[in-house]
Amino acid sequence: MLDSVIRKQFITVVGEKWFKDDPESLVSYSYDATPLYQAMPDGVIFPASTQEVSNIVKICAQHRIPVITRGAGSNLCGGTIPLQGGLVVVMTRMNKLLEIDADNLTASFECGLNTKQFHLAVERTGLFYPPDPSSMIICTMGGNIALGAGGLRGLKYGTTKDYVLGLTAVLPDGSVLRTGGKLVKDAAGYDLTRLLVGSGGTLAILTEATVKLIPKPVFRKAMVAVYDDLSAAARTVSNIIANHIFPCTLEFMDQPTLQVVEDFAKIGLPIHAKAMLAIEQDGNVEDVERDLKKLEEICMASGAVQLTVAETPEEGAKVMEARRSALAALSRLRPTTILEDATVPRSKIADMVQEVQRIAQKFDVQICTFGHAGDGNLHPTALTDARNSEEIHRVEQAFAEIFEVAIEMGGTITGEHGVGIVKAPYLEWKVGEAGIRMMKSIKDAIDPHQIMNPGKLFAETRKRMIYQRTPSPEQDQQIQTP
Repeated sequence: MLDSVIRKQFITVVGEKWFKDDPESLVSYSYDATPLYQAMPDGVIFPASTQEVSNIVKICAQHRIPVITRGAGSNLCGGTIPLQGGLVVVMTRMNKLLEIDADNLTASFECGLNTKQFHLAVERTGLFYPPDPSSMIICTMGGNIALGAGGLRGLKYGTTKDYVLGLTAVLPDGSVLRTGGKLVKDAAGYDLTRLLVGSGGTLAILTEATVKLIPKPVFRKAMVAVYDDLSAAARTVSNIIANHIFPCTLEFMDQPTLQVVEDFAKIGLPIHAKAMLAIEQDGNVEDVERDLKKLEEICMASGAVQLTVAETPEEGAKVMEARRSALAALSRLRPTTILEDATVPRSKIADMVQEVQRIAQKFDVQICTFGHAGDGNLHPTALTDARNSEEIHRVEQAFAEIFEVAIEMGGTITGEHGVGIVKAPYLEWKVGEAGIRMMKSIKDAIDPHQIMNPGKLFAETRKRMIYQRTPSPEQDQQIQTP
C-alpha cells in the first residue's frame, strides 16, 4: 500500500476525486481482457493532461513505484496487469480530439480518445483512418499505438504503426518527449516514434499523438465465399494475393466459429459450411466492380461452393460486424476463451490452418480459428475452463506449439496483440538471444529503475498464470455450458 505522504502527493496532482485506492477500485483495475491473469495495484490515478502525467511519473520515479499505463483495458496480452503492484495510470480522461488538419491530411488527439469516436469524427470530414481493431467500440487510440494494433483492413492499408507520425510521451524520469510531427519525411536521428509504437508502456506513457489520414474511399462492396473444405478457403487467400489483388478486408472463419457467430448475430451465415471468407473492397466504383468480378472467379476456381455479393452497403456492413463479433460469440460456449494471434506469411495460410487443426487434436483441446487471413494474421481461439488446471495446461502446450510452427513458417508470435505477459515466454523464439539482449539494453537505458510496466515483454520464467479469477460457488452454479 502507498503511505499517506505519497497518497497526498498524488492527490495534489489530480485532486481527490481522481485518485483511488479503495478495495473496489483496486480490484477493478487488477485485470484486463486477458484470461487467467490478475494482480492488485496499490493505487489508480486518472490524469487530465500531459503535465499531470509528468508530475505523477516524477513522484513514482522518486519512490520507485511501478507505473502501469491503461486505456480501456481491452488488450489480450496481459499488457496492463500490475504484476508488481504500483500505480495504474488510466488515460481515459485525456480523450480530446485536438485537430483534424485537412491541408496536411493529419489528425492529432489525446491518447485516451475512443477509437470508434475518432473514426466517426474523421469520416465526417471526408477523410479516412484505416486501422480498425475489432475492439474499436471500446478501445483507445493510445492503447492501439502502445500495442501496435491491427484490424480487418490490414491487408490493403497496413496497421497502426504505419500511420503514427508523431507522439508526445512522458519518460520514466517524468520528462516530456515530443517526436515527429505533421511530416511525410523525417530522417533526423533514430526513429523514436517507431520505437515507442508497440512498446506496450514499457518505455514511456503516451499522452498525445499525430496520425496520417487518407481520402475516404467513395465506394465499398462486400461478398461472401462459402467452402465445404477448409483448406480450399485458405488456398483461396493465397491465390487472391498471387493475382495481385488486395481487398480492403479478407477475413476467414472456420465452421465452429460460423455456427456460433450466426447464433449470436442471426444474419443468415452458412452454418453448415466448413469455412467462409468475408471479402470487401473499396475505392472508386469501376475498380471495385472489376476487382469483385475477378475475386469471384478466383474463389470459384479455388473451390468455393457458393458466392453471395452484398446487394446493399447495409448487407455488407452486417457481414463485417458479424466477423467483429466472433470473440464475443465464442465466449458464450465455455467459461474461458483464450484468443491468440499467430501470424505467418500470406502464402502459408493454408498450411497454418491445417497445423492448428492438427495441434488441437494432438492436445485434445477445442480451438476455433478465424482472423485476418489476408495479412496472414490468424486468431486460433481456445474454448476452455480456467478451473480445470489440467485442460489449461494442454491449452498452453497447444499454443506453444502453434507459436513454434508459426515461427518455423517464417511467421511471428503476435501480429497485433503485442507481447505483454502472455507472449513473453516465446519472444526469444522469435527474435533470438541477440534480439532480447538489444531490447533489454534499450529498456535499461531509458528506464534504468525498471518502473515502467515491469514484468512485461521479457520472461524470466514460463509461468503463465498469476492467479486465476475463480468464480464463487454461487457463480459456479450459474455457469452453463451450451
